[in-house]
Amino acid sequence: MKTEVKYKKVLITGVAGFIGFHLSKRLMEVGIEVFGIDSMNGYYSTQIKHDRIELLKRSPNFGFSAVNICQRNDLEGLFAANQFDMVIHLAAQAGVRYSLDAPHKYAESNLIGFVNIIEACRQHGVSKFLFASSSSVYGNRSDGPFSENAVTDEPESLYAATKKANELLAYSYAKQFGIQTIGLRFFSVYGPWGRPDMAYFSFTKKILKGETIPVFNKGEMVRDFTYIDDIVEGVQLLIQQLAHLPNYKIYNLGNNHPVKIMDFIQALETAIGQKANIDYLPMQAGDVVFTCADISAAQRDFGYKPQCSIDTGLRHFVTWYLKYFKTEAWIS
Repeated sequence: MKTEVKYKKVLITGVAGFIGFHLSKRLMEVGIEVFGIDSMNGYYSTQIKHDRIELLKRSPNFGFSAVNICQRNDLEGLFAANQFDMVIHLAAQAGVRYSLDAPHKYAESNLIGFVNIIEACRQHGVSKFLFASSSSVYGNRSDGPFSENAVTDEPESLYAATKKANELLAYSYAKQFGIQTIGLRFFSVYGPWGRPDMAYFSFTKKILKGETIPVFNKGEMVRDFTYIDDIVEGVQLLIQQLAHLPNYKIYNLGNNHPVKIMDFIQALETAIGQKANIDYLPMQAGDVVFTCADISAAQRDFGYKPQCSIDTGLRHFVTWYLKYFKTEAWIS
């Protein structure tokens, strides 16, 4: 059944990123025009970002501009020149561990940039604002699954603190200005075209090269790994039901099936066909031991139902990885 298109033109920030790329593809497939912006920063290699954008440009429903959300004048010109039905704000300085070394980058992008983009929505009459939060707001806890109603006042990292601040800022704009703001707490998203700084990506590279992979907390970690297609499907379903949702709401988008990191590595070894050499290391500052999403609210309100197992998802990722990097030609 074809999706009913209610929104003609959507702005996606962070469009060259992992989730932004996949979400843009999906929305354009159902007839929505996507205009994407991205600063194309060098937090990780920009080559994969440029390659994602080149693929998106193959669609006549896609437009792109290298706009930085920290530059208010550039955003003002962008909003003045376009009539957006909705903004999906995915741009942010990512990474838990990097926030220990570069706090100002997180303050600029995740706080100032967030205010800039949601204020532009207010000034230009955009009444629908979806934004990426994170499972990291739950802090270091072991009593899962994590419910959206849980107290989230003890972030383990500056990154997590900025995401919690985004949720509070969004609530304020919903309350004061009537903008419908929906926050999405993503849980350990993985898959083809993923971020090279993520563990599964760097593990794959190291295993193929015969290098040792670092495993923190001596392997005593659990993550609610969520395949990218399930995330994109969830966002699309949410968009279809926006008219029936509250003016402000936070939803978990996860797999609701936590996996021990050693089982994850075993599944990755199987997908690659090669064993990993492991260096067991202590817990890193800012990290958490356990994540698990309670997805009952998303299931109830817009029919979210993740489908992809970790074994299938990692097979898809490794197949893409070997094709993208042409294996030995790249890793040698």
